Parts: sequence; structure tokens; C-alpha cells
Amino acid sequence: MEERGNKQKIAIIAIVCAAILVISIVAYLINRDNDETDYGDVQNLSFDYESASTRIGKSVEESEEEFENQIINTTTNTTTNTTTNTASVNSTSSNQTISSAIRNETTKKQESKTNKKSEEKAEETEETANEEVVEEEKEVKFEAPVKGQVLREFAKDSLVYSDTLKEWITHNGIDILADKTSVVSAAASGKVYAIKNDPRYGLTVIIDHDNGYRTIYSNLLTAEFVVEGEEVEQGQSIGTVGNSATFEISDESHLHFELIKDEEYVNPSNYMEFE
Repeated sequence: MEERGNKQKIAIIAIVCAAILVISIVAYLINRDNDETDYGDVQNLSFDYESASTRIGKSVEESEEEFENQIINTTTNTTTNTTTNTASVNSTSSNQTISSAIRNETTKKQESKTNKKSEEKAEETEETANEEVVEEEKEVKFEAPVKGQVLREFAKDSLVYSDTLKEWITHNGIDILADKTSVVSAAASGKVYAIKNDPRYGLTVIIDHDNGYRTIYSNLLTAEFVVEGEEVEQGQSIGTVGNSATFEISDESHLHFELIKDEEYVNPSNYMEFE
């Protein structure tokens, strides 16, 4: 039985081998026909084969050399591009630095011009202000409102005797001896500040002048030549000498005259002559 079984196995193997051989022959014939149809003559096939063999047959050294050359070229191109980009960046940075320097210089020049103009304008303003101050501080020239003997001197910080009060008193003006109805004129140009009847000094005219000066004319008989608020010129008539001051009623006919500078009484005799 074993021998019979072995024979059967051998037969099966032989059949399989024969089938494989037949299939191989049929496949070879089919492939040959396709090769003749697609590639034509053997010469073209040999040429392609040789070309392919040439490409395939390159040595390892040649391949390595080509690879190294590619790496070198790539590195060179990369370096060149990097250098170019760096140079471009440096150039841009340099241009920006130069532009910034130019802008800063231009700004400095503009600021310098502006400061110079401001300084010049400030100097002009200061000069103008100084000129105005000089004009404002220009001394006012006075002339005596009446001519005559000084009956009683200025005594702001000392005492003089009053015949009316029968005592020693201070005296903030001067008394100028003058006949009754003598014309009294403005000692300087100015504006009539007030015309009033003072309880002690009688009928009084007050005139304001430039630079803080004020003149006071008291013991008048009349003040009919001017009105309050009127602009008067130096020497213009403002009233007449009288005897209206109860404070000095016992004295001879005179003009009681006072001069004020910046709210302080000053001695009129230092500014004008009366005789």
C-alpha cells in the first residue's frame, strides 16, 4: 500500500511540473511576440540596452563626485545668496542709518532756526518793553501853578507852626503867596481827577499826570475853568486863588499846593521853582 501511495505522489508531481513547463513556454512565446511588436529590430534594443548599461555602469566614485559637486554648488549658491542678502540687509541698514542721520540733522537745523527766531522775537519784545518802560518812566516836567513867595514849606517829616490852629503840625504841601483871584494853571498836562470842597482845604482841584504823579490845588476861590474828566494841558487855567481853607483861614491869601508820586507826598520845591 505504501508503494502504491508513493507512485501516486510522484505522478501528481510530474503532472504539475509538466503543466508549469507548458505554461512557461506559452508565456515565453507571448512575450516574444510583444517584444517584436513594441521594440522593432534588435539594433534599437541593443542601443537602449547599451545606453542603460552605460548609465547603470557608472562607478561609485563618479556618483560620489557628482554628489559632492552638487553639494559644493548648492553650498556656493547658498553662501552667495546669503552674502547677497546680508549685503542687501547691511545696505538697507546703512541707508536707514544715513536717512535717520539726515532727518536728525534736518530736525536739529529746524529746531535751531526756531529757537533763534524765538530768541530774536523775545529780544525784540524785551527791547520794545524796555522802550515802553523808558517812555513810561520819562520824567514829567512841572512848572509852578502860580508864581510867588513860599509862605509855608513842605514838612512831611517835620513840624511847622499853624497860625490858624495855634499849634505845630505836619504840612504835606507848600503855601504859595498870591493875591486873591490870581489865576491858577495846571502844573503839567494831565486829566482832571476830581473837583471837590474839602472840609479842611476848601475848594480843591485834583489832576492826574503820567508816571504816577498827581497835583492838588486847594484854597481856591473858583474852579469854573475845568470839569471832572477833562484833559488839560500844562499852563491851562483851572481856577483862581481864594481863602476857602478853614485849616489855614488865618493865613494870607495863598494857593495850597501838593505833589504826589506813587501815592507818596513829595516836596514840590524839588520839581519846580515858585519865585
